[in-house]
Amino acid sequence: MEIIIETNKREELVDITHLVEENINFDSGLLHVFIPHATAAITINENADSNLPKDISNFLHTLIPKGKWMHDRIDNNGDAHIKTSMIGNSVFVPVKNGKMQLGTWQNIFLCEFDGPRKRRIILNFVKTQD
Repeated sequence: MEIIIETNKREELVDITHLVEENINFDSGLLHVFIPHATAAITINENADSNLPKDISNFLHTLIPKGKWMHDRIDNNGDAHIKTSMIGNSVFVPVKNGKMQLGTWQNIFLCEFDGPRKRRIILNFVKTQD
């Protein structure tokens, strides 16, 4: 299963929880959410406070600024590659009774570090017996 998302900014965290949830078609098991891009990542974090995704972006921007990396000679996005490596390209989420078992404050985010772009997210399901 694939989800396509178009991002709007060079750097942003996009809550994709509802899009992932819409595509769960099994009762129990493990959901693997993977993004096959070298300048975008997937993470789980809080979305109750809209400032937290901004804080994460601001922290990464401060820690890994744009324009000072050797890879920038190629396409000026060395920072995006490093940020993606730090966050990661996938997460696993347990599913029970057709629902993701995320914590009360947890949501799934696409982390865009070199947008705006069209991004593919691949969902894999491992079904189990209860």
